[in-house]
Amino acid sequence: MSGDWAVELHGIRKRYGRGRTAVHALRGVDLTLRHGSYTAVMGPSGSGKSTFLQCAAGLDRPTAGTVRLGGTEITGMKENKLTALRRTRIGFVFQAFNLLPSLTVEQNVVLPMRLAGHRPDRRRAAEVLHQVGLADKARRRPGQLSGGQQQRVAIARALVTRPDVVFADEPTGALDTTTATEILTLLRGAVDTHGATVVMVTHDPAAAAWADRVLFLSDGEIVDHLDREAAAGHGLDRDRAPGHRLDREAAAGRGPDRAHADRIAARMTSLAAPRAHTKAAA
Repeated sequence: MSGDWAVELHGIRKRYGRGRTAVHALRGVDLTLRHGSYTAVMGPSGSGKSTFLQCAAGLDRPTAGTVRLGGTEITGMKENKLTALRRTRIGFVFQAFNLLPSLTVEQNVVLPMRLAGHRPDRRRAAEVLHQVGLADKARRRPGQLSGGQQQRVAIARALVTRPDVVFADEPTGALDTTTATEILTLLRGAVDTHGATVVMVTHDPAAAAWADRVLFLSDGEIVDHLDREAAAGHGLDRDRAPGHRLDREAAAGRGPDRAHADRIAARMTSLAAPRAHTKAAA
């Protein structure tokens, strides 16, 4: 049943240009993601990650195939209805935060409500700001916050409408390691505690390791996947002292272990190697 799925992609193809110079960014992607799941999408440069996110989130229209979000088909939806849907049923978190500097933190958080023509719900804004640890920063402006705090505001803004799915595009790419871990903990908590659905594009195996499943794209196709281990401690080797940062997070029940991130990195290396070999041969 479609109601079981937060995201459904069937036969998604995306072509840019025509004829011999056409670029096939996506080549028949089929994917279903359950509500309350956390999915990371990885792949070499040019694999189609950004196109995948844009088509799945309704920011770009596929050349062929259908996209459903929360059971609603958006593929042929008129632009005004699609815009309204994005404002109420989809959350976005970007690497660059995309906060409006002239607005307060609270005003940035309720912006999707205003754009959708709804009265801002200050109680809901306070709730999500509390979730991201910024309850005392509601009247500040983005320029008065650190990069990590600004990304927390962006996450609060993405969650405020209780969307069907949150799409995160390299959400930790502009952050240091410690701050990135805090952001990934928030996204993991949004899934585990509040039932959010998160789809995250990332180049970082350590970030991807927080997801329930990692999908690997290559040449516009999903060619592999890797599931997060469900064992106690999220796969932490009990015979190894948790000295590494990821291991400490796993031991505390907050995140994945280093071995899982290493497995993801190895899959990425195997995907990139043939491309590098071909390029060198050319």
